Amino acid sequence: PPAGLKLNTWYYFALFAAVIVALVLEPIPNAAVGLIGVTMAVVMGYVFAKPGDSLRWGLSGFSSSTVWLIFGAFMLSFGYEKTGLGRRIALLLVRALGGKTLGLGYAITLADLAIAPGTPSNTARSAGTIYPIIRNIPALFGSEPGPTSRKIGAYLMWTAFTATAITSSMFITSMAANPLAISLIKQGTKLDITWSMWFFGFLPVAIVLLIFAPLLVYIIYPPEVKTSKEVPIWARGELKKMGELTLQEMVMAALVILALALWIFGGNLLDATTVVMIIISILVLTKILDWNDILGHKQAWNVFIWFATLVTLADGLGKVGFVTWAAKGIAGLMSGMSPMLIMAILVVFFFGVHYLFASLTAHTTAVLPVLLGVAQAIPEIPLLPFSLLLAYSLGLMGIISPYATGPAPIYYGCGYISRIDFWKLGFIFGVIFLIVLLVIGIPYLTSVKI
Repeated sequence: PPAGLKLNTWYYFALFAAVIVALVLEPIPNAAVGLIGVTMAVVMGYVFAKPGDSLRWGLSGFSSSTVWLIFGAFMLSFGYEKTGLGRRIALLLVRALGGKTLGLGYAITLADLAIAPGTPSNTARSAGTIYPIIRNIPALFGSEPGPTSRKIGAYLMWTAFTATAITSSMFITSMAANPLAISLIKQGTKLDITWSMWFFGFLPVAIVLLIFAPLLVYIIYPPEVKTSKEVPIWARGELKKMGELTLQEMVMAALVILALALWIFGGNLLDATTVVMIIISILVLTKILDWNDILGHKQAWNVFIWFATLVTLADGLGKVGFVTWAAKGIAGLMSGMSPMLIMAILVVFFFGVHYLFASLTAHTTAVLPVLLGVAQAIPEIPLLPFSLLLAYSLGLMGIISPYATGPAPIYYGCGYISRIDFWKLGFIFGVIFLIVLLVIGIPYLTSVKI
């Protein structure tokens, strides 16, 4: 092992590195990769030598409130889908704002924003709800993949992709990697970041990005068609097919509002995970979901096992002393720099290194603990603002490549945005997002108590 590391620490890091590589390459399902990794560490006693202590550590991730929050939010998302509320919200916004192409861009953005707090999978939200609606619109103007894509289709697809990158950073519950980041921050720094702290900390950045993103796409990647009178007519027809607002949709809407209110204002009374468990209970009692829906939600259970094992494995890096060792080495290279400059450099590094990852969760698990360790090794760095900046960058970095986040392959493969344009736009908007995050986020988070 390198100087300063024990042999079992070096073995554990080798195992951890193998898990990260497997999460990127996916020779077998990710949840299985995590489970095998934890089992190997438990059997070999890399973290704790005694079998009983080793097993308790191996199972610790399954009792994480954050992991259960992710699972519960998936159930909330399923309620959106099953009742049709998510589709209705999107169509209502398209009907109201779709008369002009720019207005349609804002409608798509607002639709994503409306369902983001209760949808922890940005793939389910954007690729599963938003994309199936907007893919019907370009054909109304003779815009198809290929030569006619720039009429309107390319603009709509890139706007939708941009919107989901922004909303993925807005809420703890709007993307699966966010609760994972919160859990790793708590493990590494003892900071307890609540749902409302996260939301209000990102709000100034979010407001700027949500206001200007559709307009920036309109300017940088302009559509040929500027008006879209046919779109509101189409949306009106789709809403007519759906019929009147159902009782289940009304109950679902009330539960979403209740959850948001408790997450924002009830932090002193109820933990965010407790709130989502209450909502699940009501969903079952009102028969919006039945128990078989919960048992049969393979994606939710898969993510539950996957994230529970990742939380455990990341915790092991700290327990065996690897994070402290790596952080001290990196911190030594930055001696003499101002704390704010170091903070900005580390956030830029965290953002840019995502080009090497095809999974936000793998990226978070591998890189976040080390950078948090670096910050702790430099006492002048304000730990809470720095931790939040790293966490907020996770959703935004999903814009940079065709594999950066779950919805990316859908929009890349739809045929409306060329390969060259996708990479160019990813870089341009990645830089814009990062600049806005740093220029607004650093002074705001370091000067305001959230």
